[in-house]
Amino acid sequence: MKAIVITEAGGPEVLQLREVEDPKIKDDEVLIKIAATALNRADTLQRQGKYPPLRVTVSIRVLNAPVCALVGGGGYAEKVAVPAGQVLPVPPGVSLQDAAGFPEVACTVWSTVFMMSHLSKGETFLIMMEFLSASYELSAAYEELISKFSAKISYRIHGGSSGIGTFAIQLAKYHGVKVFVTAGSDEKLAACKDLGADVCINYKTEDFVSRVKEETGGQGVDVILDNIGASYLKRNLDSLNFNGRLFIIGFMGGSVAEINLTTLLARRLTVQAAGLRNRSPENKALIVSEVEKNVWPAIAAGKVKPVVYKSLPLEAAAEAHRLMESSEHIGKIILLVQ
Repeated sequence: MKAIVITEAGGPEVLQLREVEDPKIKDDEVLIKIAATALNRADTLQRQGKYPPLRVTVSIRVLNAPVCALVGGGGYAEKVAVPAGQVLPVPPGVSLQDAAGFPEVACTVWSTVFMMSHLSKGETFLIMMEFLSASYELSAAYEELISKFSAKISYRIHGGSSGIGTFAIQLAKYHGVKVFVTAGSDEKLAACKDLGADVCINYKTEDFVSRVKEETGGQGVDVILDNIGASYLKRNLDSLNFNGRLFIIGFMGGSVAEINLTTLLARRLTVQAAGLRNRSPENKALIVSEVEKNVWPAIAAGKVKPVVYKSLPLEAAAEAHRLMESSEHIGKIILLVQ
């Protein structure tokens, strides 16, 4: 079969289309033919040699039925082996191309924001929409963390106008939540507004903590989803309401920070961090099952729609990576395989 391989660690040009052997399947896996695959920010770190194989999401056909899946790697190819528990039916009315962008973002948002942070109707939700370009310098501490513990952590950089952010806005609104977003450009904020965001904050021109307090009568929001980490930790905690929950899914702003623990105690705050990559197959299967039960109906009803910025052929993987690293996109970038 044909697949994109990383010839050596480096820039997008190291991604080359080659002929490789078909994947071998285990007893609990299915071999599937890929129609399209979605890019994730962490794919660029893998290409640079700073991260082990990453999960990607694909849309596929198996036994003539359209499905999509959360996979542990190998999605830039014509075929892939996937654990049966990580396969989902394509939602009604959604194309195979668009379906490729759903599994990873749906599983990430549902598991972190709803299953673990218990965001519920009537609450307020802030999505940190920091969207960092390829020229951004990783903190020295985070570089060390990647090199030492890359097999143990899940690293994803998602702006609010990326797949995670655009999906989280829609799903939160579907569940009756007031949504706050931050982003670094008026264009991205406008896109978030169109998707249903209630309060849009340009973090380059105003202090998001002050704006959050102003919009909530001095209380703060109930849940924050953050991809920056250390450099935003204090401000995130200052932005939370009593019983507020901060969920961290990335550490672009560093992994080490100092806080006054009385802040957590006085307002009964919770700080959590998790990803999907290092979960057991059984836990991933549970999340996928919960997503099908709780998220797929919203997609089928047209309340949560795919946001695809651009689709490119598989052989243009290098161009797709350049586009992702430019941070110009709003939504998912898709590679078309079939």
